[in-house]
Amino acid sequence: MTIFIRSAKVAACAGVFSFLAACGTMDNMSTGGRTAVGAGGGAAVGAGIGALIGDSSKAALIGAGIGALAGGIAAYNWSGIKKDVQQSGATSLGVDVTEMADGSLRVNIPSSVSFDTGRYQLKPALLPVLDSVARAMNQHPELRAKAIGYTDSTGSAQTNQTLSVNRASAVTNYLNQQGVGQGRLMVEGRGPNSPIGDNATAEGRAMNRRVELYLYAPQK
Repeated sequence: MTIFIRSAKVAACAGVFSFLAACGTMDNMSTGGRTAVGAGGGAAVGAGIGALIGDSSKAALIGAGIGALAGGIAAYNWSGIKKDVQQSGATSLGVDVTEMADGSLRVNIPSSVSFDTGRYQLKPALLPVLDSVARAMNQHPELRAKAIGYTDSTGSAQTNQTLSVNRASAVTNYLNQQGVGQGRLMVEGRGPNSPIGDNATAEGRAMNRRVELYLYAPQK
């Protein structure tokens, strides 16, 4: 059984990297050296990588999420926008702004500075940070944003799923009110899935209650 599982992982790894190599070759031929994996392909690759991380469905889910987000994203110079968001109050609030390997810019918004427990109304302290994001999107119409809401594992699955969607929607609705077109904004709620902390501890649950806002430029 152990030999079979290891062989399956090796085969999956070979398949993933063969797929990546093929995509790179095709895109280099069609885009003059700019390599990009489409959304569907990116999700498939992500799921494969997730499966290699471990045998659990959670690992595969995380991989699929990474792949789906990465699909079709162009490389982008985030230095000016990142600095503006950080200086808007993000750093002092504990809002982490990170350039991701897939080419996107992630603004990780913890619930402690964004929402009261069990609610989805934005706290005033967060608004200057979102204002800076809206300003960047209005100045750079090629950019898009996707907000993904998460909760901890406390409470029912349905309640957490609804709360995660409502919190992500609160972020994109505010951006829309600041002039960002609704067609440039996406919302997803993942409830307690993809935790980044241990739900068995108060600190871990606090880490899991968050909205991740991704800015990206679609691949042309």
